[in-house]
Amino acid sequence: MAIEKLGIRTVTEDPTPQEAWENLVARISYIFSDKFLSSLHPLSGHIGAALWRKGDLCGSIPISVLAVYDAKLSSLSKCINSEVESNPFLVISYIMRATAELSGLLATPERHLWIRKQSPYPQDLIESLMKQDSSQECIQVAAVRIPGSLEKSVEAVTLHVSSKDYYLDIIANELGFEDAADVLISRNLGRASSETRLFFAATNSYLLDQSSKMPNGKEAHHFEGSLNVRASYLSGQDIIGDAILASIGYTWKSRDLFYEDVMLQSYYRMLVRKTPGGIYKLSRESMLTAELPSIFTTRANWRGSLPRDILCTFCRQHHLSEPVFSTISPPVKALSESSDSEMFKCEIKLLSKHGDLIIKCSPEDCFKKQNDAIQNASLKLLSWLNKHFKNIIVPFEKLDESTDYDIQIYSRNILRGISACLSLHNGPLNAIELHKILESICVNSSYTMSGNGLRFEGPDSGVCPSDGCLPCISYSISLIVEGENTKEVIEVCNDFEFEVGVGAVISYVEEVVMQMSVGQSAYFTTSVPPDFIFASAGDSAKIMSLLSSKTCCMEYEVSLIKITEPMEERMEQALFSPSLSKQRVEFAVQRILESGATTLLDFGCGSGSLLDALLNYSTSLEKIAGVDISQKGLIRAAKVLNSKLVRNSDPALQRADVKSLILYEGSITKFGSGLHGFDIGTCLEVIEHMEEDQACLFGDVALSYFCPKILIVSTPNFEYNVVLQKSNMIQEDESDEKRLLQSCKFRNHDHKFEWTREQFTQWASDLAARHNYIVDFSGVGGAADVEPGFASQIAVFKREWTPQDDMLNDADREHHYNVVWEWNSKNK
Repeated sequence: MAIEKLGIRTVTEDPTPQEAWENLVARISYIFSDKFLSSLHPLSGHIGAALWRKGDLCGSIPISVLAVYDAKLSSLSKCINSEVESNPFLVISYIMRATAELSGLLATPERHLWIRKQSPYPQDLIESLMKQDSSQECIQVAAVRIPGSLEKSVEAVTLHVSSKDYYLDIIANELGFEDAADVLISRNLGRASSETRLFFAATNSYLLDQSSKMPNGKEAHHFEGSLNVRASYLSGQDIIGDAILASIGYTWKSRDLFYEDVMLQSYYRMLVRKTPGGIYKLSRESMLTAELPSIFTTRANWRGSLPRDILCTFCRQHHLSEPVFSTISPPVKALSESSDSEMFKCEIKLLSKHGDLIIKCSPEDCFKKQNDAIQNASLKLLSWLNKHFKNIIVPFEKLDESTDYDIQIYSRNILRGISACLSLHNGPLNAIELHKILESICVNSSYTMSGNGLRFEGPDSGVCPSDGCLPCISYSISLIVEGENTKEVIEVCNDFEFEVGVGAVISYVEEVVMQMSVGQSAYFTTSVPPDFIFASAGDSAKIMSLLSSKTCCMEYEVSLIKITEPMEERMEQALFSPSLSKQRVEFAVQRILESGATTLLDFGCGSGSLLDALLNYSTSLEKIAGVDISQKGLIRAAKVLNSKLVRNSDPALQRADVKSLILYEGSITKFGSGLHGFDIGTCLEVIEHMEEDQACLFGDVALSYFCPKILIVSTPNFEYNVVLQKSNMIQEDESDEKRLLQSCKFRNHDHKFEWTREQFTQWASDLAARHNYIVDFSGVGGAADVEPGFASQIAVFKREWTPQDDMLNDADREHHYNVVWEWNSKNK
């Protein structure tokens, strides 16, 4: 019933072009019948309002109104000519020609785009309609004028519509025309139910030869006049000359005129929503603080719309086809044969409405879950699209040269069309000023923060953010005019949560928050971000005047309300004293002390918790190295270790100095010959943050190339999650792994897997056998002989053979790590 009411025909019911033409003529005849006028249809509202028009215009309906507000006319026109899909204004020419066949019923002038019924409607029907319409008071509707020239500013206007006015006449007058027939109407913008549209001037190209018969299906139709770049980008249609953006019209709900105010802020938010990052910012309801994160972890810790949803929205906004997602399971490589889990990767294709391939994204990354593959591939493509939008003044060829090898571009013309988002940044400033601002943004992609303006208030509570945690902040952002006592509040948020370490907020906001503790406030200033400030500001006109004539900056006030620790730490601290993380470190420290080792390599050292603990003891260690993929974690470790080493160098402590301590940035699955043959290696709670095949690869690389005498590896025991999460798991069939997975979740959102005792034992035993090591099993938290075993299970690998020197000559395995920080006892 809904499909029939909307005038939508299914594919099996599509008429022939001749049948569609006959139905089109019959439909127009019905629209001007007495029965239709009394119905609740948007067009009946227009016809009723047109009866208030004066003189020859009384009862005259602009043809563009019929083309836009009757879905059946549009669907019939598409059956006649498929080009109507991409150029809906073609419907106007078909309506004009169909009207010519109804000359006895309808009248249309030669040089105007309106239709009028020849015979009058019944007087009693007219009187009843006018009685209803006269009850509506005079209204004022806020709207926005978008000039066709980029040299002119977008500005707010007010439409004054009385109960006896036809609102399209008011819009025509605002555009400089006397007749509403000179106004064309765009498709609705945003939601399908929205009445927000663009109104602009019709051109002479629509006054076609009405004497011709049924339209030629291949007939082309082009605009004459100057293209309005900003309005065209906003609507996805060609808009000529000045345009009025307004939310006003008749709907299916009531005969009363519907209207909503469209402010300048609304205009800029609509433009922002055309970009991937803008869609994310709007979903987070934070224009100046939120950023599209660089990493997708899990739904629980992804704030805002998911990457796949953002990509689909982006395609709809730009009138592209829905993205095509293709997931495949690649062959399992030899090094990961011990894992029987199926892996997935995803390929995404973006197509035009006509099915032409525009972009293909084919990441090589594999994921255990199909959804993770889809979300991460979507994020990769979104990140590239974001980069494209941020570099819109860079020649397309140069952007193409820097394209990631995972992304292939098949149609530059389509992307150039999308690049009309030049208008996104335009509005309050003229084109010359705009170009200068965009140049500065492209040179320095992140906003600059004033170093000497940063200050903190409040006592240090000692509760500070770390990677993976979820800090909750309140903030306010204001525009400050330098040298004057002028402050305009732009954005306020009292409860904003984000994940640390995934680029979920503007970089300098995270940098400041990472220096704070709970209860503290920070104050600092930054440069002005021109692309989002107008989408946030309530009074855009005032912001425009301040920016155009003054030197301004943005002032931030940020307060750290609370910190939600990662799930794993919260659970472990509640059940273990000392905490499980400390027990793991103590286990490793004792083994290191017993070994008498002089060299230590910590794989995945993170923020240096193990290395920090080791410096509290007098050990035989002379050379220590740590490797981690996170530069932020390594920098944090360097600060802690540096202060500890300075204190330890005090002769009064009588503690042996470590001669060398180096922190490297890099992957632990890569081999560097400078780290070969250490006495002892440690890898505490690291491998579960990798995909299973990568964890297997690490084991092979560690024992076959790094070759430490001893390697200590710890990882969570998945079976212990029953205790941690207090799950009511059914124990009838302990081999039923599906039942186990349904009962428990991973301990940390970033864990890619968690092994049972059997899986861990199998992995470690196979690994030791392949590389001629012996392995012992132990753990911390819980007990080996009490179900469900240790909370953290540990394998200690021991080498009883001497590595050969030719292992160092494997050029294919050689990897040069980046030194982040180095300590040497000679120069301190």
